[in-house]
Amino acid sequence: MRDTVQGRDGSRRGWLRGAPPPWWVRIMPVGLLLVVCIATLISPQPLDIGFLLGAIPPLAVLSYGPAATAVLGVVVVALQHARVFHLDHPGNTDLLTIGFVALLSVFVSYVRSHRDAQLDLERTVAEATQNAVVPPLPEKVGRVRCTGLYRAAQRGTLVGGDFFDVRESPQGVRVVMGDVQGHGLSAVATVASLLGAFREAVLDQPDLPSVAARLDRRLLVDSAEARRPELFATAALLEFSPDARTVRIIVCGSPPPVLLQDGKATEVHITPGTPLGLGLCPEDAYDEVTLPLLHGDRLFLASDGIWEGRNPDGTYYPLIDRLPGLVDDDPGTTTERVWVDLVHYCGTIGDDVTMLLLTPEPAMEPTGIK
Repeated sequence: MRDTVQGRDGSRRGWLRGAPPPWWVRIMPVGLLLVVCIATLISPQPLDIGFLLGAIPPLAVLSYGPAATAVLGVVVVALQHARVFHLDHPGNTDLLTIGFVALLSVFVSYVRSHRDAQLDLERTVAEATQNAVVPPLPEKVGRVRCTGLYRAAQRGTLVGGDFFDVRESPQGVRVVMGDVQGHGLSAVATVASLLGAFREAVLDQPDLPSVAARLDRRLLVDSAEARRPELFATAALLEFSPDARTVRIIVCGSPPPVLLQDGKATEVHITPGTPLGLGLCPEDAYDEVTLPLLHGDRLFLASDGIWEGRNPDGTYYPLIDRLPGLVDDDPGTTTERVWVDLVHYCGTIGDDVTMLLLTPEPAMEPTGIK
């Protein structure tokens, strides 16, 4: 059985941080009890090891509830009087000490059990709330297969300062991926606000520049209400045509998407606009690029946590050079392989890491009627 639990954020939680205790911790109290009993039964002389029984109730606290801890405590006290085990004869002080340790262990086990139950409830509520902000990405939206990977920089959280979403609109499948100022829990409210604005804009706005303008206004309003003039976000917006043969792209201060085509990785050449929330870029000022798509083409979007990742020598992670060797037929394993390679290259990752792999399935060319 594993000693850790892996959450949706990909982090592993050890048994000292709330995961169920491993098997060897659960068998320690009973194992020590059996060792003492067997050793005294096979020894021709009384053994001075009765003190080991006093460690059994505290060990039980690590993995058992108050009832099981109490049972083990009673067994320990009873064994001190069982002559068949040839234990050293304890005095009244020894018995009182062991009895007190057993009672204290029951109390500690009771407190721990209630604390764990409360932590489990709080963790469940927190995960439900964060899943509502950034729900799991669907495998396919329209003609676009989607694979995302999200690793928040703040341990124990599912949502940080990065965000992405893929939605179907009357104009085709629309995608957003961005990064708000800051990371961790302080950025969750901004992420929720931007994603809400994007989901509304997907249905109402006729093109990507108007969607970007909608997000820009949302951040301006939030910044004024929160009295945070520095509040901003970077983002990339994509719109696949209904037949998935073309994709339109605009970039608002974020890294450009990477086109995976014929075994090569190429950055999409596009002039980035200003970040969202500054109110400096009107709708007609965005540089919009349209790319034709063929079967097998993919688009890879990565956050600053990947582009700006560095190894201990200060060298940036060479995403464009390494990406072709990490891509395979399974999009799910591709994102995981990039993550593993990034961690291996950089060591410590101090920023939110987000990646999105989009695989369009273009409609076939209509055939002429003979």
